[in-house]
Parts: sequence; structure tokens; C-alpha cells
Amino acid sequence: MALNYVWIVFFVVGLVIALFRLIVFHDYEIFKKLVEGIFDASKSSVMDIGLPLAGAMIFFMGLMNIGEKAGAVNFLARILNPFMKRLFPEVPDKHPAMGEMVMNFSANMLGLDNAATPFGLKAMESLQTLNPNKETASNSQIMFLVLHTSGLTLIPLSIIAYRASGGSTNPTNVFVPLMLATTVATVASIIITGIYQRLRFDKVLVLWLGGIIVSIGLFAMFINSLPSQKNVAEPSLFTKETFSNVLGNCILFFIISAFIIGGFVRKINVFDAFIDGAKQGWDVIIKVIPYLVGLLVAIRVFRDSGALDAIINGISWCFIQVGITSDFVPALPVAIMRPFSGGGARGLMLDIFKVHGADSFIGQLASTFQGSADTTFYIIALYFGSVGIKKVRYAIWAGMLADLLGVIAAIMIAYIFFA
Repeated sequence: MALNYVWIVFFVVGLVIALFRLIVFHDYEIFKKLVEGIFDASKSSVMDIGLPLAGAMIFFMGLMNIGEKAGAVNFLARILNPFMKRLFPEVPDKHPAMGEMVMNFSANMLGLDNAATPFGLKAMESLQTLNPNKETASNSQIMFLVLHTSGLTLIPLSIIAYRASGGSTNPTNVFVPLMLATTVATVASIIITGIYQRLRFDKVLVLWLGGIIVSIGLFAMFINSLPSQKNVAEPSLFTKETFSNVLGNCILFFIISAFIIGGFVRKINVFDAFIDGAKQGWDVIIKVIPYLVGLLVAIRVFRDSGALDAIINGISWCFIQVGITSDFVPALPVAIMRPFSGGGARGLMLDIFKVHGADSFIGQLASTFQGSADTTFYIIALYFGSVGIKKVRYAIWAGMLADLLGVIAAIMIAYIFFA
């Protein structure tokens, strides 16, 4: 599938729905709303996403260049090589892309979005050097992107913060359910994409997957055993909120310091290496912005036309008609919006907090939805756009299918923990 078709579908569906609302419901303001949305999305794509991303991109691309010259990235690649080479058989052993992908996954798991994106874009650039057809996504690039969109997160810092600001008396109680749901989505993405790519699910790969699942389960049990800050008389490191916040940021700062100190020990001109890498970061931002503007404007048209609301209402009606309990339906808009817009899904989640309460079943399920997947279409535009890929093949449907399985898992887990 080409991004060209996705782009056209969003606009055509938006036009059809808008004309329907104009003719049937006499909504004379709909086209004004769409035009204003186009200008707003164009501006926010650059001012709210592109430029803020530029600073983090420039810094972490410079840091990655230090890490590559010092051998830190290759060191990470060697450690995880038995697992990674089975997921990415087209990537040669000890290739820099392996370590860069590990850095991206690690930052994602720690909830450090600002660091994850630059690492991921650097990994995509390295994978592009191995791609024989520069405008068509390779199997390795698709596997990497689908894994990224599955949103594996061990420390959901932003979700905890939003729940606390939304009036939750126990903002960390979604910690374990969220980890379980996002793990299901990640394993599903590996299996779905692996079957399509005909990967060998040998003993080593199965053991690695099993080990990752067990490790995440043990970490979830440890976090769940910690007391909440509200139940502790004095501030303590070993509470769910404080430990989660400190761990992620501490690890990231340790990595930054280790790269810089390692480069100095290896007698590298650290600052010059940083500047060389940072220049590449700005080049990537310039390449990415047109893709972001194009796709995010199309998504905004799709959303403002009412097409997304129609999908949500249709799904809700289907559940009611077949007699399935509809307790979870008010939270579905968050799950449906999430692949299209992280900000839109966040706004819907906060609205649910106001209406139903952050600690209600709906509020906790919405929190789990928000943290158990990622913005699939945004990531496709950002990552593939950074290297000029126009034909994404099966990346969209594989990512969306993994998201769907994550949503189903989130609903089942929410009934176990919160109902």
C-alpha cells in the first residue's frame, strides 16, 4: 500500500461525510470547520510537533554519533544479537541498526518519548542503507515500525501524571494492566509480522520471547507490591509514583553520561562527534516535516468531518445489537482515536476523566487504551517519511491488527482488574 492511497481515502471520506451533513442535517458550518482545521493542523504539525521534535532530535542524533564511534551501540547489538537477528534476518550481525533499534525500544519501554523518536529515526536511516528498493519499505523496516507502534511500555509516566491531574486517588493502579496489555500487543505484532515474513520461530526466538514476557511479569509484580505515595507518611523512593519517575529518568541520564564518558575514554573528540551527528538531526527534521503536515492534515479532515464519530457510533451500535455488554463502549473513542492522533486520544481520555471520573471503570480502561498502543499513522509518516519511503506495503494493516489485539486484551484485562 502507498501512502498516496491512504492520504486520498482520508480526504475523500471526509468530503463525502461533510456533504452528507450539509445536505441532510443542514450543517452550514461544516466546511468552515474543515478549512479552519486544515490551517490549524498545518500549523500545529510544524509548531507543536516538528520544531519541538527538532531539539530532541538534534541532541540525541549527536549522542548516537558519539555512541557509534565509541562502540557502545555495537556493544548493545552484540548482547541482543541472538534475539534481534531472528526478528531481523536481513540485517547483518553487529550492524549499527541493531543497537539503534535496541536504544529505541529501551527508551519506549521507559516512557521516554523524546529520546525514543531520535533513536528510532536513526535506526530507520541505518535500515534504509540495507534496503535495495529505496521507495519501498523492507521487511526489516516494517518489523521495526510495527514493533514500535505496539507501544511496549514498562513505565507509563505520562499516563500516571494525567491520572493524578485528573483527580485520581490512586493514579498508579493502571500500571500492571497497562503493562500486560502493551505486552500482548507487542507479542502479537511479532507473531503477525513474523508469520507474514515467514520468520523461523525456533527455540532461541521462543525462549527469548518467553524470557521477555516473564521478566515483564516479574517487574509488574514488583511495581504492584510497592505502596502508593498517598499511603506513605513521608516521601519515599520506594513508592510506585516516585520509583517509576526516578527509574526512567535515571537510566536515561546514565546512558547519556556513559556515551559521553565512553567516547572520552576511547580518545574520541566527543564534542566534534556530537556536532557531526547533530547536523544530521536537523537534516532529518527537514525531510520529515512535509510528510507530517500532509498526513496530519488528512487525519484532521477525517476527524473534523465526523467520519471518526460515525465509526465509533457504528461500533457501539453493533455491540449493543448483538447483546454484548456495552460497559466499555464509552472508552472506545480513546482506542479508536489513538492510532490517528495521540493528542486527540489524550483529549478524549481527559474528557472521560471529567465525565466518569479517573478512577471509574471507564476512566481506568481509557487510561489502559491510551498507554497500550501508539499513534500508528503518525509513526508511519514520521519514520518512513524520514527516509523517503512511499510504498509501505503491509505495514499499516499489520500495525492496526496488532493495535486491535491490544485493544481486545486491554478490555479483557480491565474487566479482571477494575470491574
